[in-house]
Amino acid sequence: MSENRPAAVIILAAGEGTRLKSKTPKVLHPIGGRSLVSHAIHAARGTSPEHLVVVVRHKRELVAPHVAEVDPAALIADQDEVKGTGRAVECGLQVLPADLTGTVLVTYGDVPLLETTTLREMTAAHEASGNAVTVITSVLEDPSGYGRVVRDTDGQVLRIVEQKDAQRARDEGGEDAGALDIKEINSGIYAFDAQVLRDCLSRVGTDNAQGEKYLTDVLGLARAAGRPVRAHVVEDRWQSEGVNDRTQLADLGRILNERLVRRWMLEGVTVVDPATTWIDADVTIGRDTVIRPGTQLLGATTIGEDAVIGPDTTLTSVEVGDGASVVRTQAELAVIGPKATVGPFSYLRPGTELGAGGKIGGFVETKNAVIGEGAKVPHLTYAGDATIKEGANIGAGTIFANYDGVDKHHTTIGRHSFVGSDTVLIAPVNVADGAYVAAGSALTGDVEPGQIAVSRARQRNVDGWVARKRAGTKTAAAAEAAAAEAAASGATSAGDGTEATGTDEAGARHTHSQDEGSQA
Repeated sequence: MSENRPAAVIILAAGEGTRLKSKTPKVLHPIGGRSLVSHAIHAARGTSPEHLVVVVRHKRELVAPHVAEVDPAALIADQDEVKGTGRAVECGLQVLPADLTGTVLVTYGDVPLLETTTLREMTAAHEASGNAVTVITSVLEDPSGYGRVVRDTDGQVLRIVEQKDAQRARDEGGEDAGALDIKEINSGIYAFDAQVLRDCLSRVGTDNAQGEKYLTDVLGLARAAGRPVRAHVVEDRWQSEGVNDRTQLADLGRILNERLVRRWMLEGVTVVDPATTWIDADVTIGRDTVIRPGTQLLGATTIGEDAVIGPDTTLTSVEVGDGASVVRTQAELAVIGPKATVGPFSYLRPGTELGAGGKIGGFVETKNAVIGEGAKVPHLTYAGDATIKEGANIGAGTIFANYDGVDKHHTTIGRHSFVGSDTVLIAPVNVADGAYVAAGSALTGDVEPGQIAVSRARQRNVDGWVARKRAGTKTAAAAEAAAAEAAASGATSAGDGTEATGTDEAGARHTHSQDEGSQA
């Protein structure tokens, strides 16, 4: 067990967040790939508490399952009709052992930039000083809207005066008339002695401007009992900044992203343009990887060393191997092997796996496709529900026709096989190792090793069709001019080396060549 491990952390996540004007509960709004409450849970769990409690109320049916998904070991406490942070903490204590001793941390579900390190440092300072209460504070040039920290002559925290109560004291000339001039503000994040917290909360009332049970009143009661209350000042004000509206949500998202991008640059990653690069909190990146402008690395994306990602690329929970290159690509739940290349303008849907040294080229879409080592799908192709084995090559314009209107079917392309351009593979089909499919084929059956499959109609050239069907057009004029030029030069209409052998009943002339199946 680590030193200064708190007995419990209570996260307050019961609020509605009306200023967000959203159907989604405030604490479920995301930044950096995690919900606000998920950020809070990660920071709290990093302190290794004996118990972690999340207090919920508004849209409990959404918040509680999300908490359980993020941290199955977390306890859920329900806040009742009594309003206020004091009552919320009291409800949190009710799901903890009645004989709990030690340090209880209290934080919030809408403070996403709070770091585990800060909570650990506060816990250590709290226990080293023997405090009853320790509160994280910050000094702001404009403290409007925050509770003010009133200190005594010894520098200890005397009490915290909420904004509305400070305003009322100024208006009515009360004891705290000068509180609005104080620039040190209360973050609302505390370390409490568990027994002091229980005892004081039982005596806190609701006689204040808000008519709520204030958690801040515990500080005054602790002081009145002769117990020390001190502040733990944090220079980084963003760690205690909460989200109340969408502008604050965006501001904190931007600050979080700047910190994540900076962290990876300090770890040895080159980020060409930090202003246009977005990296989620659960992303990992190897050294000497280059991230080009306009790139978003989201979800649980992992990138190896020496890779090049971007520009203009979005990867969501994608695994990228060492030395791979991914350019102007959108990919989700895909695997890109070492030294593989993807893009530009590629779309990798879930289930795509590209082997080492493989290629997915421009304007290619893949889905549930396993593409083997060194295999290539270079351009203008849809590969869905497919296995493309080692060294195979898929020609431009190939379609893996995997859906028959009811069911999806699978196609397999064998090792070192070749599929010609403009081919439709009508699943289910199996092209064996070392086989060919001729360009322009519509394949409905299997191909055995060493075979070439040809599935297309013979070419028919119909003389005079443009003159009859498109008379008066620019095309007809061009054809007439070309024919006249050819006649003048003595060329035959069949062209050099090709013999015209007659016409059918419809007046169409056939151009004969070797039988297609003998071209191999």
